Amino acid sequence: MGKSLVAYFSASGVTKKVATKLASAIGADIFEIVPKELYTSADLNWMDKKSRSSVEMNDRNCRPEIASKVDDMSKYDTVYVGFPVWWYREPSIIDTFMEAYDFTDKKVITFCTSGGSGLGDSAKNMQALAAGAKVIDGKKFSSGVSEADLKKWADSVE
Repeated sequence: MGKSLVAYFSASGVTKKVATKLASAIGADIFEIVPKELYTSADLNWMDKKSRSSVEMNDRNCRPEIASKVDDMSKYDTVYVGFPVWWYREPSIIDTFMEAYDFTDKKVITFCTSGGSGLGDSAKNMQALAAGAKVIDGKKFSSGVSEADLKKWADSVE
């Protein structure tokens, strides 16, 4: 098993909790996907069709800017990509992340947090953005998941 990275976007902090536990459980590096323009509560109001998140998710070509980059993606064999589920798929900022790097010959494993829905077509969408990668449809976790359960899951998908 080569070097792993846990990259994640977290709007409310739930995905950050899971990502931090996962990185600790498997001894991976961690990278937070931070939007250049942070989301406000109003931006995240999915009930408002004019909110920033609603507008972004309704435009499949939307690519919100990311504040920083992974220093050296080439040193990772496996990249876990975590996010909250928005509109039954990955948030648009994850699409930005997937297009920002060369994932050729890397294993990309998705994981998500959600109050209800699962990963939907996220892995398929991300595979289309990362030619040459092997994108694996991962799993939905709650914030209370244990490091032991995350390690067991990671061992099963590595």
